[in-house]
Amino acid sequence: MRFADALSGPGLGAIAEVKRRSPSVGDLRPDADPARLAAAFADAGASAVSVLVDERFGGTVDDLRTARAATSVPLLGKGFFSTEEDLRRLRDAGADAVLLLLRDLDDATAARLLAYTQEIGVDALVEAHDAVELRRAVEIGAPVIGINARDLSTFDIDRDEQLRLVARAPADRIVVAESGVHTRAQGAAAELAGADAILVGSSLMRAADPAAKLRELVSRPLVKVCGLTRQEDVDQAVEAGADLVGFIFVEGSPRRAPAVLPVSDSVLSVAVFVGEPEERGADLVQVYEHEEGVVRGRDAVLLRDGEQVARVADLPWEGEDPEHLRRAAAVNGRLVLAGRLGPDNVRAAIRAVHPWAVDAASQLEAAPGIKDHAKVRAFVEAAHA
Repeated sequence: MRFADALSGPGLGAIAEVKRRSPSVGDLRPDADPARLAAAFADAGASAVSVLVDERFGGTVDDLRTARAATSVPLLGKGFFSTEEDLRRLRDAGADAVLLLLRDLDDATAARLLAYTQEIGVDALVEAHDAVELRRAVEIGAPVIGINARDLSTFDIDRDEQLRLVARAPADRIVVAESGVHTRAQGAAAELAGADAILVGSSLMRAADPAAKLRELVSRPLVKVCGLTRQEDVDQAVEAGADLVGFIFVEGSPRRAPAVLPVSDSVLSVAVFVGEPEERGADLVQVYEHEEGVVRGRDAVLLRDGEQVARVADLPWEGEDPEHLRRAAAVNGRLVLAGRLGPDNVRAAIRAVHPWAVDAASQLEAAPGIKDHAKVRAFVEAAHA
């Protein structure tokens, strides 16, 4: 399979990177075995594997050859390349794709090398870091654009700016969010902004089990703990492994929050409304339909910057529906499943619906608006199992 085709499949793809060291932090995994890691990443669900071939990262072209012998997944040869000879050498070593770094290439050179990749039968990941480089990548016709959160001059990471650029990239390009992904929620943030894939290196290389870490980052469903009203409950949900935390701003709800409480950047915050949403500073907004006589309507949408990114299938307010799971399973696209989910029934619901995320509130409580921490831990564990 071609590199570009592997990244354009359904859901969020992942390029897992083999990297022994980083110029910004030093050694990551000096004894990394490219063959063993490439095979393990393929088994863990990687869409492609990136291999650093530059000595500043502890790599060589021989690492690419070793990885090629161990796996059939597409391989990205990653380094600093400026000539046709560089690209041909990578192709001959087994690369299915090569990195073209716009920071180091003028437009004429980048366009020439991009055309040469087509001539020799490999794809290119054209990397941008800022708005100017994104425009350049688009103008030279790059089919696959990587947007790096890391400034290679300072090594600083700006995920917020990366997400803004991901959202601005043309819909007809394959977009890869590079760097700064250490949690499932951070990968999901890139996905919701419009990324087709994430490229992950350092967080995998630092993990005790790199393949297990990759599997964690791309696994679904995400887990949302909603109806949070106290900081101690937010902190417990994050510690338990929740990916999203929800704050309800609805009149008449026993779980109305005082504010979007502080959360770490390892998770996503969600502000929940009925009817017209308000600006509360959350990462995402969940909006239910208004229905006379009850606190909320049945279904909702999940929004990012005002754009719908998922649908929410819920039960009627204080009502039942024996066809709820069957109805939810028929929804096309990204789905958040809600409706009296708890530790005892979430596994069966996931098997029946295969949602993008699961959402629980009332079934995790000791009292309305007060979370039972044991139930929160059990729910997150069951949903992630």
